[in-house]
Parts: sequence; structure tokens; C-alpha cells
Amino acid sequence: MATYLELPTRGRMPILGLGTWQSLQGAARGAVKFAIDVGYRHFDCAYMYQNESEIGDALRQKLQEGVVRREELFVVSKLWSTFHERSLVKEVCQKTLAALQLDYLDLYLMHSPMGFKAGEELFPADGNGMIIPSDTHFLDTWEAMEELVDVGMVKAIGVSNFNCEQIDRLLSKPGLRHKPANNQIESHPYLPQEELIKFCQSKGISVTAYCPLGAPNWPGSKPDHISLFDDPQIKEIALKHNKTAAQVLIRLQIQRNVSVIPKSVSPQHIEENFKVFDFELTEEEMETLLGFKKRYRICALSECKNHRDYPFFED
Repeated sequence: MATYLELPTRGRMPILGLGTWQSLQGAARGAVKFAIDVGYRHFDCAYMYQNESEIGDALRQKLQEGVVRREELFVVSKLWSTFHERSLVKEVCQKTLAALQLDYLDLYLMHSPMGFKAGEELFPADGNGMIIPSDTHFLDTWEAMEELVDVGMVKAIGVSNFNCEQIDRLLSKPGLRHKPANNQIESHPYLPQEELIKFCQSKGISVTAYCPLGAPNWPGSKPDHISLFDDPQIKEIALKHNKTAAQVLIRLQIQRNVSVIPKSVSPQHIEENFKVFDFELTEEEMETLLGFKKRYRICALSECKNHRDYPFFED
């Protein structure tokens, strides 16, 4: 089983990474240091998570201690939606690099196809609580991202939360110089995204799955929050392999040749989530895990439904 995905740029992305979203208030630093000791080399970051300087401290410490070399790390960050104007892209990428204390990123993603009004607020909203869009189209933003590759700030560029039609528009953009290397999307058994994943892979675009565990700690989860960990069929498969439900859900993505970035700040879970290379799900188990009729999108961004580039209508 491959432990890396080959990118079109010939970069190698470890198939398993550590997600860092929601790792606030000092938790990210310890989580990243522990994860490096466990063996993680792929770290998924973003300007929007507002913890990149903590992650930078952890990376610098481990690099200085000689535990890991920079070329062994695969660090991903994302261009937030309020910086889609071409003139803002380079500056905010430089801020991310400074926070992470790195000279380059291995992969830089457009966090979403939707540009928001530029300014201090991460989610600029109108009087009805709906997002205020920016005038910049994602195809123009992409051109500014291509320039980051040219100047060596990033090794590869990609997208996140793009649907098939949006990927297609990007690939058929006149004068496209750098193809997207990756599309990072929500995926788990209640949102398998078979069509989108197959489409991306058929175009040579690697896929990364976020919320692979169904985001058990999602803020504002209701008591009736759908829990993949409590699903009897998932529990049964886990029991059969003497693994946890989380390990089964991570393994599912790996066997689809999809990179996967479970988020945790608990040392026990960080370590447990890494122990997924010593068992294999059968074809039948894969079919069960990808065959649920239930559909549930955790990250629906419903306050953005008014945006012309809202990506989630096709579900």
C-alpha cells in the first residue's frame, strides 16, 4: 500500500496527515510536536485556522532538534476567501510562510472557490447574516497563485471545496500554466463523494479528505449529531479487525488512494490514527462503507448559499 501520493509536480504527499483546524488556544503546538515524534510528516494548515504561528514554533523546534529535515516534511496551507483579489495573494502567502517559519510551502490551496469581500473579518456578512462576496473570480485568483510557484514560495498549488464543474472550468481556463495538484474536500461514509473523487483522479488531480471521522467535535454539534463512531456497521468492521472506528474510517480513504487528514490534539488519538498501515479492509467492507444511503454534509457553509460560486448545490 502506497504511503505517498505522487503529485503532478513530482512532489510526494504522505497519504496520512494531521489536520490542525480547531486546534486553538495553545493545543496546536503540542499536537504537532507529538505528531512528528509519532511519525507524521504531512501537516494541513490554513490562514483561517489562526494557529499557524504555533505550528511554526513546533516545526522549528523539531527541525532544530534534528528530529526531522525540512525536505521530509509536507506542509500545506490555504489562501483564505477574503484574499482572492490578485493584489492580496502574495502578501497573505508571505504572512503564512512567516508564521510557519518556512521558506516555502509544499502545497498551497485556494480554501474555497468563493471569494469574500476583502477586510479584517474572516466572514464578512450583510444584515441578514449572509456572506458579502468579492468581485474577483476564482480563475483570476488562480493566476496570482500560479505566480507563487514561479517565485518558489510554493512547490505546488491546488484547490479545496471545488465541485466537478468548477474543476472543469479551471482545467479549461485559457492560458492555464499550473494544473491544480490537489482538491481537498469533505469525505466520509455519509458523504462519500464518489463521483467527484473519480473525476479528480481521472484528471490527474490528487484528492485529500477532510472531516474523515465525521467531525465528532464540530462546534455546536447537536445532541442528535450524526456519529459515525456509533454506526453499528462501522463498529462491526472495526471489531473484526481489532481496530477503532476512527482507524477504519482513515483506512477507508487510504484504500481509495485519497490522502486523509484526521484532526486531533489528544496524544492518544494522534498515535492511534497513525496505526492504519497494518491492516486492510476487504472489498466487501469497502462497499459497505461507501454504500450508506444516509447523506450528511458537515461543512455546508449555508451562510454562503447566496454566492455565485457556492459549490455544494449538486449533492
